[in-house]
Amino acid sequence: MDRKSVIKNIETIVVALLIALFVRTFIIQAFDIPSGSMEPTLLPGDYILVNKFIYGLRLPYVKTPIVSYNQPKRGDVIVFLYPVDMSKDFIKRVIGMPGETIQVIEGKIFVNGLPIKDPWGYFDKSEPPGFISKVENFGPVKIPNNCLFVMGDNRNDSVDSRFWGALPLGNVVGKAFIIYFSWNGSAENLVDKVRWKRIGHVIN
Repeated sequence: MDRKSVIKNIETIVVALLIALFVRTFIIQAFDIPSGSMEPTLLPGDYILVNKFIYGLRLPYVKTPIVSYNQPKRGDVIVFLYPVDMSKDFIKRVIGMPGETIQVIEGKIFVNGLPIKDPWGYFDKSEPPGFISKVENFGPVKIPNNCLFVMGDNRNDSVDSRFWGALPLGNVVGKAFIIYFSWNGSAENLVDKVRWKRIGHVIN
């Protein structure tokens, strides 16, 4: 291989890496699901893609988006920087919008005093893990401006806005939209470890 061919191949690799970095930074990023807080929507071992462009444009490591053109809506499954530890990514569902008053009464969600349709979440009747207290009654609390109220679908196994407060909009990374792979590490044989039916599943 001559010198020109080597240089051309290096340029091709560099360009490909730059494109991949741009896509990951601004458009789409892959995440894995480590816990059961979003069951049954998302299972531990699911690998998902997140649309980072849908709500706005943000430079890396800059909390506030430089361009905002959409806002998460109720029901969206979003990835965000955990307000208590910004080095961690969390995934939850948007339940309350800026300025709304949220209350949970015996597992039923009320917004501004009225019950809302909540087809996503459930309160397991079994006892939750030791580090989570059962929260079937909460609030009322008013969500500050430029903030969201988020909850996990598996309500008794989710550390969410009921525990650490409202989520600043600037922490939102993007919207989860598809499962591209799913791995069941507890399955006994290799074939069963891949959850084939979940691959390509659109996240709602």
